[in-house]
Amino acid sequence: MIEFSHRPVMLEECMDGLALRDGGVYFDGTVGGGGHSYEILRRTAPGGRLIATDLDDNAIAAAKKRLAPFAGRFRIYKSNYKDFAAVLDAAGEDKLDGVMLDFGVSSFQLDEASRGFSYMKNAPLDMRMDPEGELTAEEVVNGYPEQALYRIIRDYGEETFAKNIAKNIVLARREKRITESAQLVSVIEKSIPARCRHNGPFARKTFQAIRIEVNDELGGLEDAVRGLARRLKKGGRMCVLTFHSLEDRIVKNVFRDMEQDCVCDKSLPVCVCGKKRELKIVTKKPLTASEEELNENSRSKCAKLRIAERV
Repeated sequence: MIEFSHRPVMLEECMDGLALRDGGVYFDGTVGGGGHSYEILRRTAPGGRLIATDLDDNAIAAAKKRLAPFAGRFRIYKSNYKDFAAVLDAAGEDKLDGVMLDFGVSSFQLDEASRGFSYMKNAPLDMRMDPEGELTAEEVVNGYPEQALYRIIRDYGEETFAKNIAKNIVLARREKRITESAQLVSVIEKSIPARCRHNGPFARKTFQAIRIEVNDELGGLEDAVRGLARRLKKGGRMCVLTFHSLEDRIVKNVFRDMEQDCVCDKSLPVCVCGKKRELKIVTKKPLTASEEELNENSRSKCAKLRIAERV
């Protein structure tokens, strides 16, 4: 097994965005290898505390090792960040000074062939963030109807040739069950018209789409962002790093809705909706990685950072 590594994207921008406070309580919902968490604890020493979650056992082990110098100041739970309420209850915390969510897939998960995330290395079609999860990529590829595959590849992968790919997956699996990533890559490549084969790798978008489906990455995202924002203390900050347009749109819309005050018809003499402004958007447009970071870390290319503050 290769060593777990995950270079945190837009680290300085995230730390600045959190406006860290000594003695503050922070939640890292996607701890990964502990990159953002490490800096949160280092920069809030000696009193800052951290609660973190992840579904990947290897990520949790790596994060605990990395955060060992801050023993006693952090707790990591094997849980989905969407179950934050139960996690915070277990940790005995109610309100937070900051929330960090990084929806990027770690280098370790992509690079370890046995996980099946990568289209560059042959491996069993798995793609589960949580190895104990029930749904695998193999089950999606071989069990979903053609129309469902088309929708997933089109919406989650934003793939132009989703219809061709879905049709060819169904044709291929009739001949032989698709169990390995190389088989799926072959089907995808044959689905791309020859005139369009100059912009590879061709499998990236489809693999992304299937990974999102397997791990239900978009389900419950809106409720989780909204709920975590409401756990912030006044002046507390939330930083959300997204790597997909659908994720970013959900975060943007939640922030905008929570920033809005009364939505009553302006002709009414008094407010009857009761809606109150809950957030102030710090980043009117999402921040993106610097030129220097883009050159050093290609996986920062699609990253968008949105920051909001509790009012």
